Amino acid sequence: MTSGTGRTTWVYEFSQGSKDQKDLLGGKGANLAEMTNLGLPVPPGFTITTDACRYYLEQGSTPPDLADQVTEHLSALEKAMGKTLGDPADPLLVSVRSGAAASMPGMMETVLNVGLNDESVRGLAAQSGSERFAWDSYRRLIQMFGKTVLDIDGELFAHALDEVKREQGTDSDLDLDAAHLEDVVGRFKAIVAEQCGRDFPQDPREQLDLAINAVFDSWNSERAILYRRRERIPGDAGTAVNVVAMVFGNLGPDSGTGVAFTRDPGSGAQGVYGDYLQNAQGEDVVAGIRNTVPLPELERIDKGAYDELLRTMERLESHYRDLCDIEFTVERNKLWMLQTRVGKRTAAAAFVIATQLVDEGLIDMDEAVRRVTGDQLGQLMFPRFVSGGDAQELTQGMNASPGAAVGKAVFSSETAVEWAGRGEKVVLVRRETNPDDLAGMIAAEGVLTSRGGKTSHAAVVARGMGKTCVCGAEELTVDTAGKKFTAPGGTEVTEGDVISIDGSTGKVWLGEVPVEPSSVVRYFEGEIDPESDEADDLVRSVHRILTHADSRRRLGVRTNADTPEDSARARRFGAQGIGLCRTEHMFLGERRQLVEKLILAEGDDERQAALDALEPLQRQDFLEIFEEMDGLPVTVRLLDPPLHEFLPDLTDLSVRVAVAEAQGHPDEANLRLLAAVRRLHEQNPMLGLRGVRLGLVVPGLFAMQVRAIAEAAAERRKAGGDPRPEIMIPLVGAVQELEAIREESERVLAEVAEARGVDVPALIGTMIEVPRAALTAEEIAQSAEFFSFGTNDLTQMTWGFSRDDVEAAFFHAYLDKGIFGISPFESLDLDGVGRLVQIGVEGGRRARPDLKLGICGEHGGDPDSVHFFHEVGLDYVSCSPFRVPVARLEAGRAALGAERAGS
Repeated sequence: MTSGTGRTTWVYEFSQGSKDQKDLLGGKGANLAEMTNLGLPVPPGFTITTDACRYYLEQGSTPPDLADQVTEHLSALEKAMGKTLGDPADPLLVSVRSGAAASMPGMMETVLNVGLNDESVRGLAAQSGSERFAWDSYRRLIQMFGKTVLDIDGELFAHALDEVKREQGTDSDLDLDAAHLEDVVGRFKAIVAEQCGRDFPQDPREQLDLAINAVFDSWNSERAILYRRRERIPGDAGTAVNVVAMVFGNLGPDSGTGVAFTRDPGSGAQGVYGDYLQNAQGEDVVAGIRNTVPLPELERIDKGAYDELLRTMERLESHYRDLCDIEFTVERNKLWMLQTRVGKRTAAAAFVIATQLVDEGLIDMDEAVRRVTGDQLGQLMFPRFVSGGDAQELTQGMNASPGAAVGKAVFSSETAVEWAGRGEKVVLVRRETNPDDLAGMIAAEGVLTSRGGKTSHAAVVARGMGKTCVCGAEELTVDTAGKKFTAPGGTEVTEGDVISIDGSTGKVWLGEVPVEPSSVVRYFEGEIDPESDEADDLVRSVHRILTHADSRRRLGVRTNADTPEDSARARRFGAQGIGLCRTEHMFLGERRQLVEKLILAEGDDERQAALDALEPLQRQDFLEIFEEMDGLPVTVRLLDPPLHEFLPDLTDLSVRVAVAEAQGHPDEANLRLLAAVRRLHEQNPMLGLRGVRLGLVVPGLFAMQVRAIAEAAAERRKAGGDPRPEIMIPLVGAVQELEAIREESERVLAEVAEARGVDVPALIGTMIEVPRAALTAEEIAQSAEFFSFGTNDLTQMTWGFSRDDVEAAFFHAYLDKGIFGISPFESLDLDGVGRLVQIGVEGGRRARPDLKLGICGEHGGDPDSVHFFHEVGLDYVSCSPFRVPVARLEAGRAALGAERAGS
């Protein structure tokens, strides 16, 4: 932002900002400003903007006038505190913390106690009256600064601290006195000198400037990039930097630090939730290095601070109209607010809290729909554990993030990634996790730690990712070096043993625990009435929100189904018809031989015999699907497989023929078959004789399918049903292809209507899956009553790669290099494939204003893609039965203007 003097403003005091400036001040800075303006006890400080970070990342240096602006605001801070940064007699100390617009818990860096050096540590001791506190603060600064700013391996500091504790015969850093901690400082300084070839910087301003730059650099750390990619956070957003006057929770038993939630982030239940740690600084809670006490214990420890905290929590929740996540410090019985943000929560808690807030009058139902996502709903549909089986219960920890995770125990992030990469299901087991474990947490089915509470790094990150997590399982002795843990009773679990963890109860088992469908799936299946006593708060909340989303959405939601069973399930899940019935799926198994005979037929008689054998089977298929989808549209795609899927394998057949000839018993039938397969062999079957091309080249094939559809519909109509078939002609690239098949199809439909005495209207349309079809949509629409965008093949053809071949070959490298933020097969490539869809929509509607438009690729169930399809004016999306509720919710969110996850 540019000031009235023409100078760019890089630094803001807390009193200058608000919660609505997250893009500029980052989430942490914006919320510190908001709390300051609310009159809450926030330590004074200032925020360096995300603009400055972007400048630094683009130019490789800080803005030329940033240092002067920092000096101005630092002087104001010193004046407000009555202290000077690093003053040997009475030092002002500050924290330097990152704060991106989107919450990225634990992904970027913090440095506390900036301003301490060999002289000011003694002044801090004198002013605080505690030498132990001063040396403890100094060792923390060197440890954080060394790891974050100087890029020293954090394990070196941890080992040095453990060594001193061993020498003193203790496991707790609280048992170390001032002399011991001064010894730790000496060892830490020696590590810095050895690793960096320079002494730990003694100039307080140099410490501050280096820490600010380190926060900027942390935006592009490996783990931050990995987290952004997973959460679809833009890579160019940058982070703000918050410089805040230090308040100290490690001054003694009358001090401490904690994290509080205004509601349970795991379940949504109302109450007092969080963790508190006496005589500690904030990073101790998040890191999980000492086990905390539940937040209600603070009432016994310091009732005055506790009561003020509860009043503050209530005020913040009412102000933000949402669950708030709060970090606070108590310094000698005085409460200080260090941070608040709209808290991350589990999927279940998101739905429950949204409806609670409606009932409390804080938000309306439209806002409740915006507050949840399709991805969260999808998480609620995973199975959960049931009792029974042969698994041995080992212990119970904290239920940090719900879900049922089963996998082989692994004890390092690297092993989790490696084993998951080869298809193994794993559970990552650690004493506590840290940001470097992110890749392993993503790869694992779940996370188990022996330390830390519901606000530890493992818990917060797992909840944000929807990953199962059990924390603070204190009875487990975890030996990461030995790749094992020991449970009560001496049971030893080594790497590779299968364990099960329940993030809803905190229970841990050795072995595999059986699972059952979730209550949400049972609700969708019609097994739980949301108004009955059997329905819990979660089911009731899902029902209310999804019902409201249905009332608001414009997009219809259909399903991709080709069996009566899938059709019935999709209808129970709320599908409004079938948008893609793949007929090639009906020709697998024993029927494949009939298609093989059809394709390889050498004359009209052989071909007709094959068609005559296939037609009654197809008719029965369609009849059963029409019964399940009675009264709803069923879009049947005529045969569209790559040809090789219905032919014998060329290599296998060649070997059989060669072996027979070598044995002196040539097989004439196989010789003829080999010649035919060679004649029809394709180098790239995906771009070969398939779809409409196959229908034009193999006489009678599509006519047989259309006749089966028409006769099944006629039979259903005579039985009193209401079949609504739609015939989709695949892979059309030129209107002439469509016209030829349409003419044949209309003739067959008329013949069946006359023969059966029943006229069943059937729309005839096409699948837009070839780029040329999208570009010539205006012509094609003149012969099509509907378009259905097949975005799977359209993505392959637009990008020019085969999904089966490239996903394993180079997608991982493309994601790592940032060429893809997410696979274009997972979420629609809006700039390329999306543009083709838009061109197809605009061209089709110009030629035929009433043209029905849908999408039947896998993107039909992707939340981000659903928003795009709403925006470009499609009539419906179609997806797998299990994704139908997700698409329903996202269609409602799109209509209400909710943000896409990737926006």
